[in-house]
Amino acid sequence: MTGPRLVLDTNVCLDLFVFGDAQCALLREALRTGAAEAVTDEACRAEWLAVLAYPQLALDAARSIAAAAAFDAQMRTWPAAERRAAAPRLPRCADPDDQKFLELAQASGAQWLLSRDRELLKLTRRTAREHGFGILTPQAWTLAQAGSAPASSAKPV
Repeated sequence: MTGPRLVLDTNVCLDLFVFGDAQCALLREALRTGAAEAVTDEACRAEWLAVLAYPQLALDAARSIAAAAAFDAQMRTWPAAERRAAAPRLPRCADPDDQKFLELAQASGAQWLLSRDRELLKLTRRTAREHGFGILTPQAWTLAQAGSAPASSAKPV
């Protein structure tokens, strides 16, 4: 049985697939073993591939290809045809580029959107109450999975 369905924003994907951030070790293991399922869609994957080419990252071709392959191996592509029809209107994120992650979380029935973006994190009470998914940092999600987080931050309300 698959564990919780997750949406990962691009910065979390960088932590996982490029930088190997130790704070994402439990998340990496959960994805590897199938204890959690991460989903993406065409728009989120396109942003991922564009970010890998950013000059600021200074990734050589081999490292960029490896990061793209790791992403593709761990992420399930959510078909646009499986979008939920009569879902409540999502809140607007301050950064329009992040709206696609909210839309994917709602459409896929994800339990969590993992992000370090402050503007997205501000929306967690509303998305939990109205849309059934919480927004946490990867570190807070790890604590919630370990049972160490306070109940108010561990589950959508």
